[in-house]
Amino acid sequence: MVGYIIGGILILIVVIIIGLILRKRIYDEVDQHESWKMDIMNRNVSGELQRVKSLNLSGETQDKFETWKSTWDQILTRDLPDIEEYLLDAEEAADRFRISIAKKNLAEVENILQNIEELIERMFKELDDLLDSEKQSRKQIEDMQPRIKELRHSLLQNRYLYGKAEPIFEAQIMDLQQLLDRYQEEVGLGNYYEAKDLVTQLTDSVEEVAEKLEEFPLIYKKSKNEIPDQIKDLLAGIEQMKEEGYRIEHLGLEKELNNFLDQLSISVEQLENGDMFQIYELIQAIEERLIEIYELLEKEAKAKSYIETHIASVKSNLTSSINDFNSTNEEVKQLQQTYYLEENDLELYAKLDKWVHQLEKQFAQIEMDLESETQTYVTLKDQLKSSKDDLEQLHHSHQEFKEQLQTIRKDEVESREKVLRLKKELFDTNKKLQSSNLPGTPSHLWNLLDEATDRSDVVIEKLEKQPLDMGEVMHALSEAENTVNALVDQSNALIEQAYLVERVIQYANRYRSKYPLLATKLQEAETKFRNFEYEQALDTAANALEEIEPGALLRLKEFVDIST
Repeated sequence: MVGYIIGGILILIVVIIIGLILRKRIYDEVDQHESWKMDIMNRNVSGELQRVKSLNLSGETQDKFETWKSTWDQILTRDLPDIEEYLLDAEEAADRFRISIAKKNLAEVENILQNIEELIERMFKELDDLLDSEKQSRKQIEDMQPRIKELRHSLLQNRYLYGKAEPIFEAQIMDLQQLLDRYQEEVGLGNYYEAKDLVTQLTDSVEEVAEKLEEFPLIYKKSKNEIPDQIKDLLAGIEQMKEEGYRIEHLGLEKELNNFLDQLSISVEQLENGDMFQIYELIQAIEERLIEIYELLEKEAKAKSYIETHIASVKSNLTSSINDFNSTNEEVKQLQQTYYLEENDLELYAKLDKWVHQLEKQFAQIEMDLESETQTYVTLKDQLKSSKDDLEQLHHSHQEFKEQLQTIRKDEVESREKVLRLKKELFDTNKKLQSSNLPGTPSHLWNLLDEATDRSDVVIEKLEKQPLDMGEVMHALSEAENTVNALVDQSNALIEQAYLVERVIQYANRYRSKYPLLATKLQEAETKFRNFEYEQALDTAANALEEIEPGALLRLKEFVDIST
């Protein structure tokens, strides 16, 4: 039982402590809000609002001032006293430990104070905006006034540059002055926001009029005088070119230029009425087109000069090429009777034939177009230049083909000369073998001689064949050359080996009586020599000699080389 009592007492103590802490927090918040309220009450809001009195306090400015003053009075006489009551209610509720009611009152105070701060901030911002607006507008007006005077002075001094449009620009400047006067009126009435809008409108209008006054004389002068005069000169030049034979009638330039004159005439009327809309773009487009026409006529003149300069030479070169190809044509026919022409040679010949006829046809068309006057010189120049370039390429290709034909004949002559040389080499080799005083010649060498003779005869047969196939001739000649060269090399090697064997045996005989084994080897070498086995005989004799006198074979070889 005692435990329950003690527990209850402890709980009561805790509750009381918590209540005291919460009440203390309420008191602290009351003090904070009281300080916030006093801070607002002591602010010099009225003094700040008095700044507006530097302006004309009438119209919308007067309305603004009255609204701000009324708002501040309401804050002082109504909102702040209401806050005081809420704070007292919060303290009383805290005294009675009615914490939730106290917090509700403090929340209401917080809301009111926050709204007051926002109202004050909004008033100050509106005040600053009004003062800044007035200041900026006044500065801009100070800049605009001399600009308007300058525009009027410039127009008066240069009125001759504006023609009939001068009164229109004068009226636009008067409109600027009226905007300026309206600004002064609105300022006098205290309508500074309306005045600011007028300043913006006036600034844009001044810039627009200034730009027009600057651009108008140039556009007006070009539209009325410069470009029409340029077009008339161009029309006269076109007429003169037509009289001189230029093919420009179908280009329709005169119609296009006269249309430009009509458009410029309309543009002048628009300019004199003060309308510059899209006229600058029209002038720019016409000027660009005139440059294109000048370039076109210049190209036509250069093309005519080019044709007059080159057409005779192109015709002469074409005639020469045709005659030259006709000669080649006859030569090909003769060659086909004697030689077998390769497929690629015949294809190249057919291509050249087609090329010649095509160029002949193209040039004939150019001459017809010159006579009929249906094409511009620029077009004909391109065609003539293309024909001229093709003619040069044709000449180059034709020369290469002629060289190929000459090569066929040259190959035949060279092949006949080579086969004669091969025959002579065979004869000389045979004679050399027979006069070499050898015991005999190996059968494989005679077989090789027969083969080389047969292959040389095959070349001669190919050369006598009609039509002559140089491909077959060259192949047979290559085989014959290889065989003859092999025969010559092997014959020379054989004779050299045989001679060297004799020298080795003769040299080794000095040791024959002293060295019985050497004598036996030399006897064996002599037997092989008589059996036409010259290479084996050399190996046997040389090895035996080297065992007795190392290095002797090398010295004998050098001696044999010197002797031969």
